[in-house]
Formats: sequence, C-alpha cells, structure tokens
Amino acid sequence: MPAVSDKRLTLNNGTSIPAVGVGCWMGACGEGEHVTNMVKLALDLGYRHIDTAENYGNEQSVGKALRESGVPRHDVFLTTKLDQSDHGRVEQAFETSLTKLGVDHVDLYLMHWPMAYGESGDTLQPEESPTFVETWLEMEQLLADGRAKAIGVSNFNVKTLTKLLAHASVVPAVNQVELHPCLPQHELLNFCNERGILLTAYSPIGKAKFADDPAITAIAAAHGPGVTGARILLSWGVQRGTAVIPKTVHTERLKENLQLVHLSAAEMETLDRFYRRPGSHRSVCGFHSAELGGSCFGWTYEQLGWAMAEGGIHL
Repeated sequence: MPAVSDKRLTLNNGTSIPAVGVGCWMGACGEGEHVTNMVKLALDLGYRHIDTAENYGNEQSVGKALRESGVPRHDVFLTTKLDQSDHGRVEQAFETSLTKLGVDHVDLYLMHWPMAYGESGDTLQPEESPTFVETWLEMEQLLADGRAKAIGVSNFNVKTLTKLLAHASVVPAVNQVELHPCLPQHELLNFCNERGILLTAYSPIGKAKFADDPAITAIAAAHGPGVTGARILLSWGVQRGTAVIPKTVHTERLKENLQLVHLSAAEMETLDRFYRRPGSHRSVCGFHSAELGGSCFGWTYEQLGWAMAEGGIHL
C-alpha cells in the first residue's frame, strides 16, 4: 500500500493539521541535542507536525531544530501547551513559550490539563480559581493578534468539555488525549465529532505494549511484508478521523510511522472492539494513582470525568 504521509485533517477554524505528527515528550523533562536531533530528523523525513509542551522542558531544543532544519516556518504545524502551574497567567506563559521556541506564533496552543497548580505547587480543586473555564477564557484572548492560530485542550473528557463549552466563546479546535485500541474513547470521539473538535492521540501505539498482539499482527501480515503492528495502529487512528503523534528517536521507526495503510471495515471493527477483551480496557500511562479510588495529579477520576473499567480506566 502507498504511504499517506501528506494526509491532513481540517480544524474548526478552517485550517488543516497533518494527521501524523511527532511527539516531543522524551520520557523525561529537559532540553538536549537528542530532542533537537529527533525533530530535525523528523522534518528531514517529511514530518510537518511537531508537538511539544512547556511541561516537557524542551521548547528551546525544539525551536533550535526548527531553525536549523531549513524548513520554512509556515510549512510546519507547531503545537505547544500551557503548564498546570500557569493557569491564571496565560499571557505570560504563552510569551515565554514563544521566546523559548524562537517563533512569533504557534499553530495550536493547548491547555495541557484541566487542573491548575497553586503557588505552593499543590493541586487546586475544580471549584478553586483559576478554574479551567477561567483559564480558557484567557486563552481565547490569544487568538486576537494571530500569535496562536488555534487553541484547544488536552486530557479533557465529556464532563469537563461540557462544562467548558457552556461558558466558552470559542470551541476548542483540538482535544489531545491518550488514544489507542485499548482506550479507544468511542463516546468522547462521537462527542467531539458532533462539536467540531478534533481528537489527537498521544501514546497512539500504546507504548508498544500490545502492538505484537496476534489480532494486530494478523492484520499487519495481511497487508504484506514490512507492515508492522505500529503501522496498523497508526492507520486505525487516522482512518477513524483522529490525528496521531507517536514519538521515536529511531530513523526507521520515524519513516515507518508515516507509512499508513488502508484498513478494511472488518479490520477497523476488530480494532474498535479490541478493548472489550478481558483486561484490555486500560491506560498505558503511568500518571494514575490508586489513592481515593483512582486519581491523577490531584483530581479524582470522578472530578476528571474518567470512569473505572475492567482492567483499568476509560477516560
């Protein structure tokens, strides 16, 4: 099957975003040549969608890669994110990110998490100011002069989005969440589709924890030699209308991640239903806590709108 490296999806502001990007969370926070080299390599291979965050601590390294790549800035869709400690001071945080990146605008600015951290670093509760609604209203102001071409959220669910939309003047362009066949988030996808919000998947291959499952490798084998489980998972993500931002520092995997295949209706259904197997409906991320019956960064699953499910959580 031919590669589909130029597939794009349309945002609700009329602009488009490359369906496959490269994520810049490196497993640990910090600047470094390893970040710059990965982004430069990705751009050289044809990626035009780069996703980072203030929280990753590597905006300067990403910006260096953009400058050294030789790729015109207007050809790259660049995303960064507002840190939890910066709710309530959006303008200052955004300016800092622009300075670190060395750019005059970003294509997408996301609220990284709905919860805010207080001055002492403690997590504020949902009713405490600044709430995510207050933070969103500040983010809307960034659109006025074009320094942020679009704004969106991350790690939001139906519950938090419903509350946000009740007060927002601008519908989020994107909601970036953990998304893969063990956590397909069908309800959230339908909710966002109905409201013109694009879902973007982080950990789209489930951190390679199930890409070699027989059900997935069988689909890969049906598409010919060299097609891997990772390619199948990314193809499923894009074919269902979501953007995907896998991360890898390996050249061959970066190439592979751009080589999407077309899946049949039966193959899509197999992947859509993969989470229904016993023990399969789960997150692969390590930021969950068993405290208070399930929590994440100081909010309970109930506050976040996440529900417990067999074998883990659904978001």
